[in-house]
Amino acid sequence: MDSRSQVVANITAVSQFHPEDRGIRSATPEEIRAGLTADVYFVGTQQILQHLHKQEQVVAAEVFANHAGILAGVEETLALLAPLPVTVEALEEGRAVAEKEVVMRITGRYGDFGLFETAILGILASSSGWATAAREVVEAAHPVPVFSFGARHVHPAVASVMDRAALVGGAQGASSILGARQAGETPSGTMPHALLLMVGDTVEAARAYDQVMPPEAPRVVLVDTFKDEAEEAIRVAEALDGRLGAIRLDTPRERGGVTPGLVREVRARLKQAGYPDVGVFVSGGLTPERIIALKEAGVTGFGVGSYIAAASPLDMTMDLKMVEGRPVAKRGRIPGLTDNPHLTVKLANAPEMRG
Repeated sequence: MDSRSQVVANITAVSQFHPEDRGIRSATPEEIRAGLTADVYFVGTQQILQHLHKQEQVVAAEVFANHAGILAGVEETLALLAPLPVTVEALEEGRAVAEKEVVMRITGRYGDFGLFETAILGILASSSGWATAAREVVEAAHPVPVFSFGARHVHPAVASVMDRAALVGGAQGASSILGARQAGETPSGTMPHALLLMVGDTVEAARAYDQVMPPEAPRVVLVDTFKDEAEEAIRVAEALDGRLGAIRLDTPRERGGVTPGLVREVRARLKQAGYPDVGVFVSGGLTPERIIALKEAGVTGFGVGSYIAAASPLDMTMDLKMVEGRPVAKRGRIPGLTDNPHLTVKLANAPEMRG
């Protein structure tokens, strides 16, 4: 079963649905479009509305943000809704939104899109949460570039979604292949400690990296695996003879982590050795506060993972505000459409609202 009518036509069909055991638990795009990620009560709602002959009613639903942040996920939401006979108005991705601001309005027959409320809110909330966190670190680092290194902190099914949201939030690059390529970018990365441990020497690994990687790939080498970071940085700079773009510091917490003092020392010793243009790229447990201090010490690039990946979703709510041309709202909210002239992104497939 892979169509909405077959899988989630009613509660009985849901209880009789048995997904194949494929090991990996993430939903496919087809399963999302089939409504299988919906909260089950939306299936019951559709069934009841059909019983009452009300599923054809034309409604307007508004999605608003419960907290201020950066909006992302609009493109993916529009892709989900594109096959449906609905009209959508939305804010542009990357826009700062205020608390309670309407970010999207959907008009159409409730029976055509109501089942997808769960997916719509999930897409917008998760993507906006990641974009908001990315914007926080980007603003702290400005003008030093930030790259999203968060793929290892989330389920692989959503790593590319997170990386795209980070790019919407202002990150200059992303490490996951799918996330970067979907955004038309080249994936960004350096080398893992595993490579250095397998090779057994930083300089030997750096030379091999220089020989194997394409000419356009930046030469950024980890220098915290075996010896003092400043000593290793100079050894690598000498070995690559002008081709070293930057060294990367990812010193573990067990050794005190990357500190502003360490960055200043490495930069000073590189300069004294005749390599003032070698940059210092830092990753590992970065927060806006740490980034500000490290930027002042001379860092030239940041790889941020957990701060972006672990961001809380930017909570979203969907409310019906019009039913067959009649203003409606739950108690505590104002009936009728909410004015927002910034809803400039359009998808127009629906019949006109009656009334």
